[in-house]
Amino acid sequence: MAAPARARAVARVLGGLTAREVRALAGRRNRPPDADPGRERARAVRHALEELGPFYVKLGQMLATRPDMVSATMISEFEQLHDQVSPLPFSDLEPVLETELGADWRGRFRSIDVDKPLGAASLAQVYRVELDDGRPGVVKIQRPGIAALMRDDMWLMRRIARVVGKRTPDFTEVIDVEAMLDMIFDTMEPELDFTREAENMDAARQVAAKFDLVAVPDVVAATPRVLVQGMAAGRPVRDVQPGPDDAEQLMAAGHDVFGFMCQSYFSERVFHADPHPGNIFLSADGVATIIDWGMVGRMDRRMSMSLLLLLISILRNDGSGAARAWIELGRVTPRGDVAGFVGDMSRLVPKLAGRSLGDIDFGTVLTSALGFATKRGISTNPMVSVLGKSYANLEGSVRLFAPQISLTDVMGQNLRRIMQQMLSEEVNEEQLAAVALETLLGGGIVRNWRSIADDAVSRGLTVQTSQIEHRRSRREDRADARAAKLRHSLVGLGAVALWLDHRRRLR
Repeated sequence: MAAPARARAVARVLGGLTAREVRALAGRRNRPPDADPGRERARAVRHALEELGPFYVKLGQMLATRPDMVSATMISEFEQLHDQVSPLPFSDLEPVLETELGADWRGRFRSIDVDKPLGAASLAQVYRVELDDGRPGVVKIQRPGIAALMRDDMWLMRRIARVVGKRTPDFTEVIDVEAMLDMIFDTMEPELDFTREAENMDAARQVAAKFDLVAVPDVVAATPRVLVQGMAAGRPVRDVQPGPDDAEQLMAAGHDVFGFMCQSYFSERVFHADPHPGNIFLSADGVATIIDWGMVGRMDRRMSMSLLLLLISILRNDGSGAARAWIELGRVTPRGDVAGFVGDMSRLVPKLAGRSLGDIDFGTVLTSALGFATKRGISTNPMVSVLGKSYANLEGSVRLFAPQISLTDVMGQNLRRIMQQMLSEEVNEEQLAAVALETLLGGGIVRNWRSIADDAVSRGLTVQTSQIEHRRSRREDRADARAAKLRHSLVGLGAVALWLDHRRRLR
């Protein structure tokens, strides 16, 4: 479907919402006294997003983490968004298998159950197979034409975002709608090309190998529209019924899942953006397998450090520190009220320290901080929406089978490894040499005195003594300041060098 045709289809659905509102206003006198118009409106919007397809479902799920953009009623409805549709007949998908895997695609499997898919979403359908080596597996097949449809939706939303940006400059000063959409597009791009999803799985599997009770399915074959992988053992955590005899095993699995995600957030800086209860499977021996790696978030080193500082500040019951770390995630706009935001966070953070998942929803806390920031004129990096969605889903999943896990305990167990990896990135021989040289060159002590001499020679005796002394005094002051900075830098470098030497000795 061409982009203009898709725009008409979207307009038809949105026009239906508008017509519904008109009818509701006309019939408000006959409305039952216990009716909730806001809830009815939110439900209608949710159904419209589900009708429009995967891109709008993902957009709604992101908005569920943005209390600064939509109401609490909308958020509660958007949290129920799901991308499940009536399955296509297998005959509609078989041409995709032939195109991607060849006419002899059946020879890759001992068997395939084409009667009933394991899952049917608007983007793809998944079928159970027996691999040629006898292992159980699944094949994920992209629906015909869905990639083009998604790209049409992205084109349309970009145009809408530009219009919104021009007409509401005060709003977009704090909430960069175009940047948020670009981030969503980048996050969803692997869902349109399964070879990229396979790459995400391979990278995640290497991280999972560091944890005894976390696994990622192996990739058997991948093309842009077909993905063949091993079967996840066990059942989705939404179907797990934990008993008292399983408590110790499930707690261990929960700790490892949280540890794996902490490693992903802070060390790898590439993380599963949608670890909802249907995407984490638990086996009988307590291994948690994380599936569906199409939607992955990525952040840079500065953002991961700021996020880690935010969580540490929360764990230390430091509201002011949490506020400063949050500001590092974005920027203060000209109308920003930093003092007010610090006050907001100082009232919020004491409610969280040392509490377990069963007692508090940290994903909700993250969105609360986002609401405070926007209200106070502090623009936040749009990746926080993806992080909020990821963390809220992770929390909800682990809560189902290990509700007594304390984030404080998990962070304490993983913090040392995360900090060691961060330090190893910042502090190595090459980095030390670069920092030292940049400091020496940037300090400019030698250059500063040479410029004084050159200036005096070039001007000769025609320059008045008082002018020379004045310039010399000013430059000497600057040189002293730079020298002090240099001394501090070298002291820091010396401490780091001692730390590296200590590490070598331990080895």
